[in-house]
Amino acid sequence: MSYPQLNDAQTRTPDSHLSVPGTPRNGSDGLLHRVKNLPGYTTPVFKGKEEQRAHVEQEVAAKGFIPRELVAGEVNWFYTNLGIDDTYFRNESREVISDHIIALFGAKMLAYTKHDPSKLVIDLEKIDERGNGATFIHTSPPGITTTEGPGAICELRIDTLFLDNSTPSDAYRLETFRSAGSISSTASQQLRCYFVNKCVFPTSPPTKNAEGRTEIKSVSDKSFLEKASENTLEIYQKIMWSVEQRYGPVMEVFEVEGSRERRLVIGYKMGGTTTFFSALSNLYHFYCLYSARKYVEQFSNGVTIISLYLNPVPNANAPPIEHSIFQVMKEASLLYCLPENPFFLPRAAGSHAVQEATYAYCGWIFAQHFCNRLGPAYLQLKNVLDENDPAHAEVLNNIKRRFREETFTRESIEQVINAHPDLVGDLIYSSTPDSSRILQIRLLYVNFAMTHYPASDNASELMPTLSYQRLQTVQPLSDEELYDKIRRTIPNKHELQVFESFLIFNKHILKTNFYQPTKVALSFRLAPDFLPEVEYPRKPFGMFFIIGNEFRGFHIRFRDVARGGIRIVMSRNKETYSINQRMLFDENYNLASTQSLKNKDIPEGGAKGTILPSIGATPRRCFEKYVDAVVDLLIPGQSPGIKETLVDLYGKPELLFFGPDEGTADMMDWAALHARSRGAETWWKSFTTGKSAETLGGVPHDTYGMTSLSIRQYVLGIYKQLGLKEKDITKVQTGGPDGDLGSNEILLSSDKTVAIIDGSGVLADPAGLDREELVRLAKLRVPVGHFDKSKLGKEGYLVKVEEQDIKLPSGEIVLDGTDFRNGAHLRFKADLFVPCGGRPEAVNISNMAALFDTEGKPHFKYIVEGANLFLTQQARLFLEKRKVVVFKDSSTNKGGVTSSSLEVLAGLALSTQEYVDLMIFKDGKPSDFYKSYVKDIQEKIAENATAEFHCLWKEYARLQGAKPRTTISDELSSTLNNLQAELESSDLFDDVPSRNGVMKRAIPKTLVDKIGLETLLKRLPETYQRALFSSWVAAHFIYKYGVNGSSVDFFHFARDLSK
Repeated sequence: MSYPQLNDAQTRTPDSHLSVPGTPRNGSDGLLHRVKNLPGYTTPVFKGKEEQRAHVEQEVAAKGFIPRELVAGEVNWFYTNLGIDDTYFRNESREVISDHIIALFGAKMLAYTKHDPSKLVIDLEKIDERGNGATFIHTSPPGITTTEGPGAICELRIDTLFLDNSTPSDAYRLETFRSAGSISSTASQQLRCYFVNKCVFPTSPPTKNAEGRTEIKSVSDKSFLEKASENTLEIYQKIMWSVEQRYGPVMEVFEVEGSRERRLVIGYKMGGTTTFFSALSNLYHFYCLYSARKYVEQFSNGVTIISLYLNPVPNANAPPIEHSIFQVMKEASLLYCLPENPFFLPRAAGSHAVQEATYAYCGWIFAQHFCNRLGPAYLQLKNVLDENDPAHAEVLNNIKRRFREETFTRESIEQVINAHPDLVGDLIYSSTPDSSRILQIRLLYVNFAMTHYPASDNASELMPTLSYQRLQTVQPLSDEELYDKIRRTIPNKHELQVFESFLIFNKHILKTNFYQPTKVALSFRLAPDFLPEVEYPRKPFGMFFIIGNEFRGFHIRFRDVARGGIRIVMSRNKETYSINQRMLFDENYNLASTQSLKNKDIPEGGAKGTILPSIGATPRRCFEKYVDAVVDLLIPGQSPGIKETLVDLYGKPELLFFGPDEGTADMMDWAALHARSRGAETWWKSFTTGKSAETLGGVPHDTYGMTSLSIRQYVLGIYKQLGLKEKDITKVQTGGPDGDLGSNEILLSSDKTVAIIDGSGVLADPAGLDREELVRLAKLRVPVGHFDKSKLGKEGYLVKVEEQDIKLPSGEIVLDGTDFRNGAHLRFKADLFVPCGGRPEAVNISNMAALFDTEGKPHFKYIVEGANLFLTQQARLFLEKRKVVVFKDSSTNKGGVTSSSLEVLAGLALSTQEYVDLMIFKDGKPSDFYKSYVKDIQEKIAENATAEFHCLWKEYARLQGAKPRTTISDELSSTLNNLQAELESSDLFDDVPSRNGVMKRAIPKTLVDKIGLETLLKRLPETYQRALFSSWVAAHFIYKYGVNGSSVDFFHFARDLSK
């Protein structure tokens, strides 16, 4: 193994001292801490050792496997010369020890028969059947990760069996050391011993100091306290306090006086990563270091601390430990994010360094999503077919899905990357026959790193880091030169596309936390210019790509100021996960695009985030890592060694606004508070919507019926325009009384509901469901499965999803309740259909014909699409063509986004103290300001929804039905968004009287009266003000004059803005 040579000046270690872990360290005296050359742990002397040895010797002799004249020598070597810690002798029984001595003797005999002492292999283990711990002992060459034999998987097994599964109430600690002596006088191998023990924590509650920080002794394992020195307790205490204050890992290096040993101590929240302990061994072995001792300590307050005692392998051709230890610490933060990286498995003589391997992993994930899988053939077919024709649209959709499934799989992309390590990044300079090819190293990684590797801001630092020196060993190529080299190296077009995607990845990264000293997941802010127009006709404004060990995710927004929910996409099995993985970005794009149509008359454009957890991953942990990684790119780093300044090619501050969506409704509070803890003092209040009303001043949509208010305006609008009486209208509803929309639709309506379908089953009664019973369920927020069946008519029924072979009043047999529920929305007939829940595309081109009887008569006269994407676009157009009145989701259910928008506004407009005083409940009750602000929101929702309904109705009438309402709605949204974009970049905003006139009307009166317009305009970011101004002007102009309003109309409209 070869490395760039270092000069003497580069290897000098500056004077340093023990400082508080996690605090900024500046100047040459603060690069590492120094500790005295004393054991960090004391092993209590086992007083009964000699007596035990005598009994063990008797037992070994009695078993007869070792010749009697050799027994004393073997036992003495095991107890004295081998150098095993007294911990082993104190913990193990005489029977186990005697078995281990016999096993060691047998291994020596086997090696002797092979005439090769190096073949001597020891593999001893004992796992307690009652779950109290385990002991593992095996031969272990220092500084080498073995790829076969007992040492190859021992630490990984300890991770998966014990450490990864530890919880504050059921945890395991580990101590492991290398034997001081060799196995025998003729064999130089040493033993590695691992002792895993179940923690015994104090039963009393943790003790806190005056600052509210946990006292380490009150949360420590009993045996740890017996062994840890005072200095170790002091170090661990400070590490623990840093972990409690920080979301990511805490890493500190300590120099041992008078020796070359370095101690690396890493603290993190328990369960924050997996297989980390075993991955660390691969890392320090990579730099020709070995560990004399290692400890993993668990604490009942949910903190894990790993301590590694590292030394240089003698006579190794490697950087000195004085230098490499910092690279180990730097790369440990990447391992924390991706400990199970398949590109960092030292399976052969050549293995990627962690940084190169991590880059390869990120490029691999990117390629899975963005290798161009459709190509010119699909484009030609798309141009020939008519997407508005349902049959044509189905053909195109099937072809797109097939291309995505078969062209590039994650396995095939991984094979391509592994087949060309020279292009992705390989650190090993081997003497293998393939070394001439391997020397063409790290081209793609270097291309990435030369842009994003942060420049040092401290001239007195030790020296350029090893990773920086590695970059200097390769001549960087321009994008054109690199592409030309790739093209000449890889003649296979299929493989070429994979590496082209790496180049695209590199070229479109605007900023990343890749080189951030501490992080919990990797995040990349991408310029979305690379998205092919044939697949993604609307170009997003911004895009974030997040990669964690147990998840991947995206965030897409269509304008600078944008808001949307964060959705967790769960997978029931591997097959579902594979489908979700292929479709994740498309789902995110489509949701964000739909959101932008819905957000037409508010300042925030459309945005959406998606998170795909691996099977078995904890969704909340994935969400927290996703948020933290995104925040890394929103807040400039200012803490050396923790969060440092990143290379920012975007060059402008960014604000994102997150909201609740599937699986994240109860996580918005955490995200807002976490943003505040990270330093987002000015925008933490607006970072998330859907926060708890009482504790964080959120405005819950369900409590105040925000989304239902806008849906309701469309239902009432239909009744009014057509002269209908609500009590005479029959209605079918999906989404039951347990949900936001479903419950409020029941509470706000007075129609004759004949069927409700929700997650629990199907409730139907052609005579009309009992209204009082429905209201009872809606107020209790329980599903239709709780409906009192005694209140059903003779033709009514309730079929629950778990039921089978149910006979309906008509005589029909329902074989399976779940299957019946899934298709129930296609079987009922009524005047009105209001979907308030259900999966996207529940009505699509393949099943929409079922909404018509044999004579072609539709099941419903009117459809108000409350649930997002319940109908596909083709289904909407098909229904409208057959005279069904359809109002689509992006028009009808925008009440929720309007409410969230005004929740954001309150967060941006109020100072932290004002927010606490006015928005957060006192003694469980809202302030008068809060109640008044909520009324303002409700009025704004009703106003916007009514205005859009009338605009759509008038435009449809003007065109005499020549254009479907669905198309008019889309055109209205596009026209509004386009006008808003034009206004944002125009100078109309600079006209102060017009600006103030608009702002006074756009900002709720309650807020203006309390804070004052002048103060509000000083506080609100200019980008937000422009968005608020342009959205109000665009919406009010279009709603007043229609989509065909002229320039003259706008002149008259703009003239009155200042009034």
